[in-house]
Amino acid sequence: MSRRSDLLRYLGARLALAPLMLWLISSLVFLLLRVAPGDPIDALLGPKAPAAARAALRQQLGLDQPLLVQYGRFLGDLLHGNLGVSQASKEPVTTIIQGSLPASLELGLVALLIAAVLGLAVGFSGIARPEGKVDLAGRLFGIGTYALPPFWAAMVVQLVFAVWLGWLPVGGRLPATVLPPQGSGFYLFDSLRAGNLQQLQGAIRHLVLPASTLGLLLSGIFTNALRLNLRRALSSDYVEAARSRGLSETRVVLRHALPNALLPVLTITGITVASLIGGALLIEVTYSWPGIAARLQEAIAQRDYPLVQGIVVVVAALVVLVTVAVDLLVALLDPRVRF
Repeated sequence: MSRRSDLLRYLGARLALAPLMLWLISSLVFLLLRVAPGDPIDALLGPKAPAAARAALRQQLGLDQPLLVQYGRFLGDLLHGNLGVSQASKEPVTTIIQGSLPASLELGLVALLIAAVLGLAVGFSGIARPEGKVDLAGRLFGIGTYALPPFWAAMVVQLVFAVWLGWLPVGGRLPATVLPPQGSGFYLFDSLRAGNLQQLQGAIRHLVLPASTLGLLLSGIFTNALRLNLRRALSSDYVEAARSRGLSETRVVLRHALPNALLPVLTITGITVASLIGGALLIEVTYSWPGIAARLQEAIAQRDYPLVQGIVVVVAALVVLVTVAVDLLVALLDPRVRF
């Protein structure tokens, strides 16, 4: 009963801090956009537009008002769930995010699955002979994949598998001759639900290269985390006690060391969600993937204040929610965690 109340208290504290974190992030983005070089009026009308047209548009967008007035209006709209209207396309920011976010989530989830499976497999492979050749190869794999520049890795993968071998498409999310499936925006799920094999095949073929590239780049995080935590667990007292009882090494590793080594990896999984956003930006741009990261890059280039602010707030909210969920899951799985 005490532990349940501790968990509820911890959940309440984390959820109470979430609005504060979102406010700090949104305020920082608001300020940085205003102090950064460049003028959204130049992006919309061009630097040679008449002064009267520039002044009229600035007044229409509310950019002629004092900064504190703009900030107050921004916070007021945010509290009411209004993310504003894109200055470039005149579409509601919520509509743009709803159209782009499923593509990024689909790419990120598949990439995270690939990263976890590949990284954990490589990290576990060298445990039989620490400091051996397999362990050394796994260590180099973990360092190398994490250090690879995403844009360079994406272009190399495109060159090899799309251009030279011609096995998979260079970019995009579906073939030009295939209509997008209707529904949630998750093409794999929507095409499966509709039973359209052509859409499903096209979605899978276009997803393989960007998801594999991003998954490969993130797999080193899981490799290094599992390797370090598993070696620490194998040298702990409870593992030595299990060995002294005559248990086989396989059972000691799988039943005693591995479950405890995976708990920190689970925490790292939550942190990796934030890494997906940064890595996905270069991956989406390189593969012409119509996701939220690519829209963010376009919005920054166009100085589209409402769209940049809306995307950052939504992504930050997702990262906060995932982090809180992972922390609670670790607390439920590990009775040693105290709050």
